[in-house]
Amino acid sequence: METYTPKQIANALHVSTTTLRRYEEQDLIPVVPRTNSNHRCYTSIHFHAFTTIRALLKGYNIPVVYEMMRMIKRSRCEEALWLVNEQQFQIQVEKQRVEEILTMIQHAEFNQYKNVKLNKYMRIGEAAKIAGVNTSAIRHWENEGLVHSERNNENGYRIYSISELRKILIISSLRKTVYYIENVKKLLNDIDTQKYDKIERSFRLALEKLNNQLFFQLKGIAELMNYIHFHQKMNS
Repeated sequence: METYTPKQIANALHVSTTTLRRYEEQDLIPVVPRTNSNHRCYTSIHFHAFTTIRALLKGYNIPVVYEMMRMIKRSRCEEALWLVNEQQFQIQVEKQRVEEILTMIQHAEFNQYKNVKLNKYMRIGEAAKIAGVNTSAIRHWENEGLVHSERNNENGYRIYSISELRKILIISSLRKTVYYIENVKKLLNDIDTQKYDKIERSFRLALEKLNNQLFFQLKGIAELMNYIHFHQKMNS
C-alpha cells in the first residue's frame, strides 16, 4: 500500500502540515497509523480524504464540510449525500431570492412579495418572516443606521414601512457579497433617490458569486463521490 508523509500531502495540496493535523484532530479522516518511531503514516485513503476536504471547502461552509466528512468516516454515506442535497437546494433558493429581489428593485410598485400582500406598516416579527432573517439581524441593521423603524403610538412596538422592508430585503440578499457597512449605506441611499444602477450591479455580482459557488460545489461533489467509493471499497 502506498504511503505518504505529512509533508508530501501538504505539498501536493498546497497547505501546511498543521492544517492536516487540524483535520485529523477534528475527526474528519480515517484513523492514521503510526510508524515505529511514532510518525504519522498516511495512506491512499487519507490522501483521498484530504483532497476531498480541500475541494469541498471551496463551495461549502466549514461546519457543513466537517459534518459530511465525519459522516463518511462513520460509514454514514447516505446521510452525507442527503446533506449535500440540502445544500444544493439552499443555493437554488438563494438564487431565486436574489433574482426576485432584483426584479422587485426594477419595479417602482412594491406592495406584495412572494404573493404576500404587504401592509403599510409591519412589526419586526412580520418583517423578519418576510425577509427570512432573525429579528436580531434587523435590530443590528437598525443599530448600524441601515434601516429605520417608527413606533406604534398605541403599544410602542417597532414598525417598519414598506420602503424600509425593501431595504431589509436588499441587505439580507447582499450581506454575503457587500461587506462594508458604508457600502451598504450608499446602496440604500441610491434606493431612496431612485438610482438603481449600482444596486443592480451589486445583485448581478451576488448572482455571479452564487454561480461560482455552484461550480465549486459540483466539483466538490465529484471528489466526494470518488472518496465515498474508495472508502466503501476499503471497508468492504
